Amino acid sequence: MTAPQILAAVDLGSNSFHLEIARVVDDHLYPLDAHKQTVRLGGGVTADKRIEAKTAARALDALRLFAERLRGLPPEAVRVVGTNALRMALNAKDFIREAEATLGFPIEIIAGREEARLIYLGVAHSLPAVPHNRLVIDIGGGSTEFIIGHALKPKLTESLYMGCVSFSNRFFPDGRADKKAFKQAELAARREIETITTRFQKVGWKETIGSSGTAKALAAILHENGQSDGAITPGGLEWLRNQASKAGGFAHLELPGVRPERVPVLPGGLAIMTAIFEELGLKRMQVADTALRTGVLYDLMGRAHHTDVRDATVEQFAKRYHADAVQAGRVRELALRFLHQMRPGLDPKRDDNDYRLLRDLEWAARLHEIGTSIAQSAFHKHSAYILANADMPGFSRSEQAELSQLVLAQRGKLNKVAALLQDDRDFRDLVCCLRLAVLLFRSRRALETKLFSVRRETGGYVLGIASGWLAEHGLTEYGLRAEADEWRACGIAFEISG
Repeated sequence: MTAPQILAAVDLGSNSFHLEIARVVDDHLYPLDAHKQTVRLGGGVTADKRIEAKTAARALDALRLFAERLRGLPPEAVRVVGTNALRMALNAKDFIREAEATLGFPIEIIAGREEARLIYLGVAHSLPAVPHNRLVIDIGGGSTEFIIGHALKPKLTESLYMGCVSFSNRFFPDGRADKKAFKQAELAARREIETITTRFQKVGWKETIGSSGTAKALAAILHENGQSDGAITPGGLEWLRNQASKAGGFAHLELPGVRPERVPVLPGGLAIMTAIFEELGLKRMQVADTALRTGVLYDLMGRAHHTDVRDATVEQFAKRYHADAVQAGRVRELALRFLHQMRPGLDPKRDDNDYRLLRDLEWAARLHEIGTSIAQSAFHKHSAYILANADMPGFSRSEQAELSQLVLAQRGKLNKVAALLQDDRDFRDLVCCLRLAVLLFRSRRALETKLFSVRRETGGYVLGIASGWLAEHGLTEYGLRAEADEWRACGIAFEISG
């Protein structure tokens, strides 16, 4: 896969949508263009957790503007991520279908801790190296991320379900704000933060950095009104809260630095920030210019230059769940061999889909037995559950779901993935390669892989086996006959030759 020289990141946040484009030069990113559209997607999620039509239309209008700027960029150069509002909305799939058609690129919904990891990656790249731990806090529209990291590596990540949009709607309806409303909002935020305080204080930090809109807006207001030197402080937050309470809300407060587009979400953001300072005992917070979208760009650059954090995650999971590395290696080698036989023209360096297929099959082979750490019986189901539900740095929810389905299909009945087998030829090929490799190595003994071959034919597959081998391996022959029946039950031909 040729590394692209222009990269683009799109952050579909709960408050604003952001587009950032950068040029890659010698493993460094140089900004080329940036766009922001205030959509307030989180504010348009109804009580029954559905994105209302008016908000969806506003979001699609923003994406049409982004699509114009992204036109002509290859798929591997663009990454689009959705955060809290799209994590919680029940009709998110319907919206994403329209949004992808409008934007022209796939959208990944990322988990809260993955969002935290990417935020830290973006912030860390913008700051000078220091020998101590940093605490990075990002108050978004629907969630707030907390990360302790050292240099470019996050050590502890957490995402809490509270944001400037959701708290403003909940505690400050119609923008009204008084001392009672602030107190209720701050107590609610402190209750959330309390669940992580002990863990974070145990790891410790010496410097606190704020990122994204809320932190930047609060720092700007305090600085322009002579309440700080550009940082956020407890005294500055108290002063601003008193000013807003006296005026009855930010809409009635004429202060330098209070931008009209930020007014509807400032009360919630201020209450959360105040609660963070009180609960964690913060004295000072500097503000970074970078945020989630910058982290997405750096992560995308890493993937293009083959330093993909997902590879490290797969390795960590294999170790954490005590997977048999030797057996995983056997399965991996044979499964990849089968895929190359099925698709003789595979070229991962030039074709991005070929690269993806080989990568996904390798990951599945390396992790197919991690469920044995729970139970040997039905371990493939346990493996699939772990992959679908665990926090996996670098992976989006859709990527985890696809990997989970592939691992689930490694053995047993095929009807559990019958719809995917019919609709997705790539998935079907990967399942065939993985199942056959797992079956042939069931004895967990070394085999001469040159004895086996697989080819695709119209309507199905043909497994070739060296003459006489099956006669000496009755259990494997029995398993292969049952395998053929499974494929045929799904309407897919499967023959054994040799």
